[in-house]
Amino acid sequence: MKKIFVPFIILIAFIFIAAAMLIPSYNSFVQLEEDVDESYAQIENQLQRRLDLIPNLVETVKGFADQEQDVIDNVTQARSNLAGAEGVNEQAEADAELNGALSRLLVVVENYPEIRSSENFQQLADELAGTENRIAVARRDFNETVSEFNRKVKSFPGNMIAGVFGFSEKAYFEAAPGASEVPKVEFGSGKE
Repeated sequence: MKKIFVPFIILIAFIFIAAAMLIPSYNSFVQLEEDVDESYAQIENQLQRRLDLIPNLVETVKGFADQEQDVIDNVTQARSNLAGAEGVNEQAEADAELNGALSRLLVVVENYPEIRSSENFQQLADELAGTENRIAVARRDFNETVSEFNRKVKSFPGNMIAGVFGFSEKAYFEAAPGASEVPKVEFGSGKE
């Protein structure tokens, strides 16, 4: 009767040994896959940060240009009104309008100079540059994590365990086609 139990004991021992080797390897795949997912979430987080910063950057530039343009337009209009004014009352009103427009222009020049607008723009541009750096680091970290995962999926005995449990290679975060070309940036009035 003892001879009958020997194969069962050997089989049970083999199952325990296989499980002891299989479980840590499986858990390692799960951990690496989670690391890949977490790394990609960091890329998405930084991309969202960039998406949130860009409109502020654009609005700062627009605001600066609009602020300056509005004041110049007001001064030009007030000057034109004064030049076309007839009679004392009309000239007085146009003169007051021009004085007000000139005062606003002086305020812009003295109190809201290009430096302040440029500082705001520079701060947003610095934040955007920092975000671009964070995106690059997050992409690098993601690719390193994917590389580690893929090495485990391809190497023995990981490839057997990966095949049994459905773990497959992950794609690297690669640059988009044409990313190596310098983008063309144009600042124009949009008026033809």
